Amino acid sequence: MLLTDNYLIPNNLTDALKALSEAPEGTKVVSGATDLLPWSRQGRAGDIAGDVKVPMVVDISKIEELNGWGTEPDGWLRLGASLKIQDFLEDQVLARHMPHMPECAVWFADDQIRRQATLAGNVVNASPAADTIPPLLTLDAEVECVGLENGGLKHRRIPISVFISGPGKTILNPGEIVSSIYCRSASGYGGSFQKVGHRRSLVISTVCAAALVKPSVKDHLFEDVRLAFGGIAKVPVRAIELEDYLIGRPMNLEIVEEASILTSDYVASRTRIDYRRDVVAGFAKRSILWAASEAGYSLETESPSLETADG
Repeated sequence: MLLTDNYLIPNNLTDALKALSEAPEGTKVVSGATDLLPWSRQGRAGDIAGDVKVPMVVDISKIEELNGWGTEPDGWLRLGASLKIQDFLEDQVLARHMPHMPECAVWFADDQIRRQATLAGNVVNASPAADTIPPLLTLDAEVECVGLENGGLKHRRIPISVFISGPGKTILNPGEIVSSIYCRSASGYGGSFQKVGHRRSLVISTVCAAALVKPSVKDHLFEDVRLAFGGIAKVPVRAIELEDYLIGRPMNLEIVEEASILTSDYVASRTRIDYRRDVVAGFAKRSILWAASEAGYSLETESPSLETADG
């Protein structure tokens, strides 16, 4: 059983941060709270059997400024910390900006959990196999943290690749919360998300991959490619070398197969290394092919679809 002495539901950021500044050690911040019970039951709370007691829970789900999303200058998106995973399936405009996220959301647990789980919560958990982090890596995401300083709010933005420092670890300071996630829009790209795990229902990733492809249909070249993996190292990783290999090259199967060979060095897991290397190479190829197809360019025929060619 999970117990707490004090459950707070502040209505604004200032009240939430003041509560955190006075909170006892072990206080938990929640929004969707979908990971709180699993955390207490799986030994991560330090007690495998029996009751787990949290001194205080600060529930930030009612803070209006943490909700929703919007566009920013220079092609950036601002995603509120309480944005739900389900929103990527229901908001078609958001899906156009982040074309790999609807497929990621489909794989994310079940309907009930998706309607509660938040994007920021998945990031803060910092699992090496977190589904949403590889897509965010491909979008140059930055995590906005907010804390109190001299009686006011102090914001800072940190690249997600820096924010996640290890399995279950971030550089979030004591007394801070994540207020938003900023990322680049990928409107005009094709997107893909691939995932494999130990079971089909409510699957936890063994390996996952997210890809974005922007074809230059006129020149039949890869104008831009983004690719990232989860579940193969201590933190999710972006395949920069593979991206650089493909950008500017002809869009054909041979080039993609050559690029997929470059993925083996990314696997730094201590278990099932050969299996993960095989999966990563296959996912690299399949993700790029799928993303190119979603952008209207079939590499299997090595020519653009009629839809893309016409406009």
